[in-house]
Amino acid sequence: MKTLSMKSLVGAMMLLSAPAFASSTTDFEASITAAKSPTSPGGTTIVRSEIRNALDAFLNDVGFGVDSTERAYLTTRVSDTSFQQSMTGTAAKYFADFYEVNDAVFTGYPLNLYPVAQTPAVLFGATGSFASARIHEGYIPNGQGIANQQTLGEAFSNAFGPQASIFEPITVRELIGQLSAYSYNVDEVEGAVAYITQISRNSNRLYRTGWSCRGCGAPGYTQGFAIAAVSTDRRFVRMMSVTTYAD
Repeated sequence: MKTLSMKSLVGAMMLLSAPAFASSTTDFEASITAAKSPTSPGGTTIVRSEIRNALDAFLNDVGFGVDSTERAYLTTRVSDTSFQQSMTGTAAKYFADFYEVNDAVFTGYPLNLYPVAQTPAVLFGATGSFASARIHEGYIPNGQGIANQQTLGEAFSNAFGPQASIFEPITVRELIGQLSAYSYNVDEVEGAVAYITQISRNSNRLYRTGWSCRGCGAPGYTQGFAIAAVSTDRRFVRMMSVTTYAD
């Protein structure tokens, strides 16, 4: 699981060394080389799944997310026209979304999420597996920051309890797939998608994360996933947390 620690990140980042950065960039470039192979899934063109796998190198190396040195490296790739043209449109969108949310800022901005007044059944227009889903929303005061990786993680933990994994950019199609894997009620899934994307429709900023916890709202172990939708100005956020397992 790609876990982002929400505490003591500044101190932890000071311990990062050049070899860790070298490892992440080396792994990234190795994945890119493989993705451009004629025998790869996209042939010589990099597809979304390949760029996603390659970018995981920056999340898995030390477990603290994208640091400032890695961010600077990714900036060179953002401005590399040849590299950008080597990706499909959906792959380039994933790269851009990943780059945006993982901005190497490890101080969260003030985002307080509060429970919405109505139940999921009312909001989605159907009752099913998401009847017990928890939905919170809120906004960052004007001029006090935007919803980046650190802010989303802290807001989730403060609102729902567990510590989240890394928030990963997703498409509406991936959102539908995520929800459909848990609920077989088509009306409920469609209602949930409509309600969630109401916030991100113009910005197309959707994220998902996994979480797990022992003693968070249940006697034993619980786990699940969360979806975050972010507005165009990156200030308003709507999150839904779903428990998929509890012992």
